[in-house]
Amino acid sequence: MSIIDLLEKEGHQVDYEPKISRSEILEKVAGYHGLVIRSKTSMDRELLEKASQLQFIARAGAGLDQIDLEYLVERGIKLFHAAKGNRDAVAEHAIGGLLALFNHVIKADSEVRKGIWDREGNRGHELKGKTVGIMGYGNMGSQFAKRLKGFGVRVMAYDKYKLGFGSDEVEEVIWEKVKAEADVLSLHIPLTSETRNFFTYEELKSFSKPFWLINTARGEVISFEVLNRALDEGILKGAVLDVLENEKFKKFTDKQKEEFERLTARDNVIFSPHVAGWTFESYEKINKVLVNRIKKAFN
Repeated sequence: MSIIDLLEKEGHQVDYEPKISRSEILEKVAGYHGLVIRSKTSMDRELLEKASQLQFIARAGAGLDQIDLEYLVERGIKLFHAAKGNRDAVAEHAIGGLLALFNHVIKADSEVRKGIWDREGNRGHELKGKTVGIMGYGNMGSQFAKRLKGFGVRVMAYDKYKLGFGSDEVEEVIWEKVKAEADVLSLHIPLTSETRNFFTYEELKSFSKPFWLINTARGEVISFEVLNRALDEGILKGAVLDVLENEKFKKFTDKQKEEFERLTARDNVIFSPHVAGWTFESYEKINKVLVNRIKKAFN
């Protein structure tokens, strides 16, 4: 059931405007008590100051990097998000991308369709026996770790802001240990001033051995240019990218366009359009979580 139906069932009047522009939002926002937004709708001070009646923002997903959190606190505006709603989807997508990368699934499929039967050129790697590092052990990272249980891997996790989560299945480690021992690194971190462009060439080069990278978090933590350089030099063995540093193709700089084209020419990079957390099931879960939180807060 859509969030519109669920909210209307609770007696709310809902306007659905998926193609609304920022200028239109600025014109209309004063008339709303609540806003339900997706990941790319910026809730900055300029906009929020015009939202004179606003009581809550409901973020249909996990990331909060487009929202001025300090100003919400100043105004007493409630914020609801649904990190638990898409954690299963993200975890499964990360596993699927990694297995596809290890076994050259995209490349092999494309070749067979063209009548190319190259078994040796598509020889894969087994996940069993690998050391998988997880950066960020919140809802997404912890669910990814759970999905790894049956693969016979060693799982290490690092989280700068979370301690005491280690278990028999997951080793809680410092960042240096991840860099020293990981064969695979999966990112599950928010976009903040700390994480934006965190993965520089120098940071990747400081890993002790070549590794595979999975990014289902935020593209802005690593640039196209850094990815290409690391792949060229064998620092990265391959990458699964559900997110990009710029996800608006028409707004690429000339440099971004050049570097992105280089990435797309690689067989050891798998892309998806920021859909790791966007399944039919997560859509329903997110809607129900948000509506329940709104109902609980205002009843």
